[in-house]
Amino acid sequence: MNPHKKVSLKLFITFLFAAVICVGCSKDKKEIEFPELPPVDDEVIEKLPTDELLELVQKQTFKYFWEFAETNSGCARERSQDDAYEGNSPRLIATGATGFGISCFPAAVTRGWITREDAITRMNKICAFLENCESYHGAYAHWYYGDNGRIRPFSYHDDGIDLVETAFLMQGMLINRQFFDGDNQEEVDLRARITALWEAVEWTAFDPGDNTLNWHWSPNHAFHMGMKVGGWNEALIVYVLAAASPTYGIDKSTYENGWFAHGGKMYNGKTFYGIHLPLSIDYGGPMFWSHYSFIGLDPRNLKDQYANYWEQVTAHALINYSYCRENPKGWKGYGGDSWGLTSSDNHLGYGGHEPGNDLGVIAPTAALASFPYTPEQSLKALEYFYYQMNAKLWGDYGFYDAFSEHYNWYSDGYIGIDQGPIVAMIENYRTQQLWKLFMADQEVKDGLTKLGFSF
Repeated sequence: MNPHKKVSLKLFITFLFAAVICVGCSKDKKEIEFPELPPVDDEVIEKLPTDELLELVQKQTFKYFWEFAETNSGCARERSQDDAYEGNSPRLIATGATGFGISCFPAAVTRGWITREDAITRMNKICAFLENCESYHGAYAHWYYGDNGRIRPFSYHDDGIDLVETAFLMQGMLINRQFFDGDNQEEVDLRARITALWEAVEWTAFDPGDNTLNWHWSPNHAFHMGMKVGGWNEALIVYVLAAASPTYGIDKSTYENGWFAHGGKMYNGKTFYGIHLPLSIDYGGPMFWSHYSFIGLDPRNLKDQYANYWEQVTAHALINYSYCRENPKGWKGYGGDSWGLTSSDNHLGYGGHEPGNDLGVIAPTAALASFPYTPEQSLKALEYFYYQMNAKLWGDYGFYDAFSEHYNWYSDGYIGIDQGPIVAMIENYRTQQLWKLFMADQEVKDGLTKLGFSF
């Protein structure tokens, strides 16, 4: 399929109807039936009702985790470009991206993109890989080779466990354990398999002895990286899950001493564009800080001694939007309908984009994964990306990773950890399904209560 093809609504519905008929004729079909879309004149992109556009974007993006998954493991590939990582990209999988991808399986089943049976089969495949790949203390590395289960070091000293990526994976596992609640043997067995993986994570083993959690641990270098899991960033979910663990649970004091180990530096309290920001660096940092932990963790009523988290994440998104709308550096293409700064590819390589490190690069995941927080502003961005930038941004697995109109640069690929939040957070905007599933888990509730959260 040519990623730059465009289609009118009438043609799309015609081909989608044909695909649905095809699916009904073959119960053994394991792949999503996505019709081959014919090219039409560049100027013809008929406007879809908002709900249909959201569905299209979610479904197309989900293909990254379904059709494009690494063959042997079923896990999510780190990125789509085959020549990346010395040509090892096709076999390189990402633990966190896998967690985000499987988090979307309930939405995919509920919306009819895949069958419940096929989702169970894929989950079992992923579980089998995780049961046999290299792991330590029940936790997982950032990257693996999907064909042999060996760790690929993220850096010289980071050649072992990444506790944050492990947490993203377990967040997705618990969402699925809650969703596959049937009494049939297949679902009973899957839940047991997920529970065994979840209970095997020795969260307390990542405390080097100072009542904090460390981000990295290596069998060769131990805690040499020396990076504490301390906020404010994307890693709140680590402490929530570590407290929720029925086997290796941390105490509240570890959260208090570890998460806010940086003390007052993580408090902000300033106002940007008339918006009060409780936590974080000035202007809030890259948008993924307000996405990754909240794939399952529902921020709407979440509060503790440190913050009202709905206030935090909505302020972050509104400030990010307002900064791009004001466009203090004068980048071409920024505005109220084209916004979103977060870590992504850029015209120079890769970067952590945010107002304090603004290189003129927009990443669609930043605005689209913010849909629950800024629905009006995110919809403006979605419509701009799809209707105005379609030929340059829209491909086989949704919107490409990033672009810069200023430099006339457009990514030609995808990164798994950017694609997953698009599907998941749009679903949380539409139905709150992932939030409801995760927050219904009794162990999660117990962990939040232990840490002093109200929810």
